[in-house]
Amino acid sequence: MAVETPLKGNIGDSIRRKEDDRFIRGRGNYVDDIALPGMLHMAIHRSPFAHARIKSIKTEAAQAVPGVVAVVTGALLAQHKLAWMPTLSGDTQAVLATDKVRFQGQEVACVVATDPYVARDAAALVEVDYEVLPAVVTPQQALEPDAPLIRDEKDGQTNNHIYHWEAGDKAKTDEVFAKADRVVSLDTFYPRCHPSPLETCGIVADVNSATGHATLYMTSQAPHAHRTLFAIVAGLPEQNIRIISPDIGGGFGNKVPIYPGYVVATAASLLIGKPVKWVEDRSENLISTGFARDFHMSGEMALSNDGRILGLRVKLLSDNGAFYADAQPTKFRAGLFHIVTGSYDVAAAHVEADGAYTNKAPGGVAYRCSFRVTEASYLIERLVESAALEMKMDPADIRLKNFIKPEQFPYMSATGFEYDSGDYPRAMQVALDKLGYQSLRREQAEKRKKGELMGIGVASFTEVVGAGPGKHYDIAGLRMFDSAELRVHPTGKAILKLGVKSQGQGHETTFAQIVTEELGIPAADVEVQEGDTDNTPYGLGTYASRSTPVGGAATAMVSRKLRDKAKRIAAHLLEASDADIEFDQGKFFVRGSPAKSKTIQDVAFAAYTNLPDGMEAGLEGVTYYDPPNMTFPFGTYLVVVDIDRGTGQVKVRRMVAVDDCGVRINPMIVEGQIHGGLTEGFGIAFMQLITFDEEGNCLGSNFTDYLLPTSWETPRFEMGETVTPSPHHPIGAKGVGESATVGSPAAFVNAVIDAVAHLGITNIDMPVTSDKVWAALHEKGAAE
Repeated sequence: MAVETPLKGNIGDSIRRKEDDRFIRGRGNYVDDIALPGMLHMAIHRSPFAHARIKSIKTEAAQAVPGVVAVVTGALLAQHKLAWMPTLSGDTQAVLATDKVRFQGQEVACVVATDPYVARDAAALVEVDYEVLPAVVTPQQALEPDAPLIRDEKDGQTNNHIYHWEAGDKAKTDEVFAKADRVVSLDTFYPRCHPSPLETCGIVADVNSATGHATLYMTSQAPHAHRTLFAIVAGLPEQNIRIISPDIGGGFGNKVPIYPGYVVATAASLLIGKPVKWVEDRSENLISTGFARDFHMSGEMALSNDGRILGLRVKLLSDNGAFYADAQPTKFRAGLFHIVTGSYDVAAAHVEADGAYTNKAPGGVAYRCSFRVTEASYLIERLVESAALEMKMDPADIRLKNFIKPEQFPYMSATGFEYDSGDYPRAMQVALDKLGYQSLRREQAEKRKKGELMGIGVASFTEVVGAGPGKHYDIAGLRMFDSAELRVHPTGKAILKLGVKSQGQGHETTFAQIVTEELGIPAADVEVQEGDTDNTPYGLGTYASRSTPVGGAATAMVSRKLRDKAKRIAAHLLEASDADIEFDQGKFFVRGSPAKSKTIQDVAFAAYTNLPDGMEAGLEGVTYYDPPNMTFPFGTYLVVVDIDRGTGQVKVRRMVAVDDCGVRINPMIVEGQIHGGLTEGFGIAFMQLITFDEEGNCLGSNFTDYLLPTSWETPRFEMGETVTPSPHHPIGAKGVGESATVGSPAAFVNAVIDAVAHLGITNIDMPVTSDKVWAALHEKGAAE
């Protein structure tokens, strides 16, 4: 009987996730698991109003509660110059409100007590006298000449406009449109949603007043960047700040910003002299932390009579909430939205973006995507679908006609992106074949004769991930490189320390596999460490699909640096010239004599015991990797839906997802990441919505109102793949995990539109609920 050889863990091996052993046993270590001697607990009193002037704050009742140690207000923080803090987008944000509140749920006061329940009970006793002001709940309303001024504390701010930003060539684009045979237009809205990670945000701040050292246990996706920003905000010497980001129960961009609760807990610990823990509840997370989307988009597409896309013109209005706190590169005010040309060979394009303050929570984050790429992909795919309908072309055919061809790569887009590699027609064809597209089109035609509603949605996408390079991309002035430090011990075991931080992506497994591929050390013998700023090299963290393209590249490069040194040691051991030594799968051997070899373990031991003369001992190194360009994963998604005329209910019958993320380090983990992204795309398309009434009350502040998909609702996904390595990445990986959320919402919505377009219904905004569909059918006299 043949014995199966266990996988070593090279790139391409679907080995089990190493970290799951502790997670499935309940042995994870999260912020709320941290308990320090003498630790106090903090709760936040939040505003019930979206816009109101603070006339007075009374804290006596809260202070009188047994167990309460302190009540902190904005006035107290102002004495220490901590009432306001910088945002990641160069704006300022109130830590605790002093003059007025600007969104429902804004932080007004904090109570520190010996018990978390005492802290919450006392926080409810803080009395605030408000003068309620008119709320501004849409960016269109915000830009009206007579709109209430939200940021009246800012010198020179006379209206609610934040920024104007453009990309592309306006003159060239206008010229193309003037000569076009046809122009197709679409107005659409990508509504506000929320990352809603399983674990909410929290901190345990331990500031030692005697030494001045601060240890902060935080739910942070970017601990090194947060340490620097804490040093700037709090005025603490950076070398005295240690941030430890332990296991994180999901992030999805939500744990990139610095929140007021982090700052107040740290200040309270400094002033009181004891550790302070703050962990928000679910409603606090949904109403006050970093949201996603909320883009109002208008697009025009210029076409020839044969369906060739000639130009693209886009206007975007972004709802940024009360403070401009988006987490995105500094020079790109609307993130990387200008990737909006997508997978298509568009000769001319122009994008105009404007942002506005509203009385909503701030902090647009890269929710399971690169910076605002999901919104861009949604717009272009809805536009292409509209063009196909107007020109009576098959949705797949119009895309195939306009794709960037494989021989055109590297391809410079009309808005300035240099696409690295791709074969879009192949990904489309794999998806069409897997779905049985032509057969389903015939079925659809038969069903329409019977009055039944069936739709087939098509969406192709190109994402841009892996920011830097640092000369173009930074967060709060910090260049977007990343790092890896690798040490191989005398026994051949290794420790890899990273500047990125996992929130469930499987870094402990996949990054170890990169070391295995480069050095031959089994993945089981590589320990991966992240999240402790005292014990890892400086990096910009994990968000916007950058950990594998940048941190993974750093891992490959530092491994190769060690391999070069190991090669010289092997030459010494084998009494051969360096130039004659070759390496393969963990063995160094003399060229032409593979039997004469030394393993990486032999060489590692020699690095501490038997070195060539003049060589420094040890086998370790660090690399700070600044990518030459970003990477561009892509794919095609197809969705089949059936719609009940009587109820408007949409049933997803099938979904085929074909992704090309370059080289897959661990295919099993990649598939899991894609499944998660597809589920999220399904939820956004059909269920998830945070909206507000005219007074600015948040409708979607709990999981009764803000619906997340469960296994009951989520359809089955059929997976496919193509592999087009990135020439910019050391191992050819493009990155994955976010692309599924980027591409899938448009596929779901396009399927619904495809089912009802023959009835004259060509646009339904997300979430596509059954009542919206039924109302659209009823308006056309097509509902039963």
